[in-house]
Amino acid sequence: MADIHIERKHSLGLLEARKVAFKWAEMAEEKFDMECTYEEGASEDLVTFTRSGVSGELKVTPDLLELNAKLGFLLGAFKDKIEGEIVKNLDTLLAKKEPAAKKKSAAK
Repeated sequence: MADIHIERKHSLGLLEARKVAFKWAEMAEEKFDMECTYEEGASEDLVTFTRSGVSGELKVTPDLLELNAKLGFLLGAFKDKIEGEIVKNLDTLLAKKEPAAKKKSAAK
């Protein structure tokens, strides 16, 4: 089995991070045939996802998205590709939500 661990710090707060995580869960269901369950909490949310050969969770806090996944034997061979796709999707969704002022200062 192979493990994937991804952390992304952000400054969105819980409400906006929740929107990012919900969109990610929708993409995972549509693109990768995952079964996702979204649980909202007062200070953090939890998205659990599963399909044959994969299980994991995405923890959503006001300043961090933390994804942990376990890949079964067969999918473990594709760990780097799967991890790269998850990173790309999370980073794209976070970039869309990043405040405009922060984007400009990062470009300088």
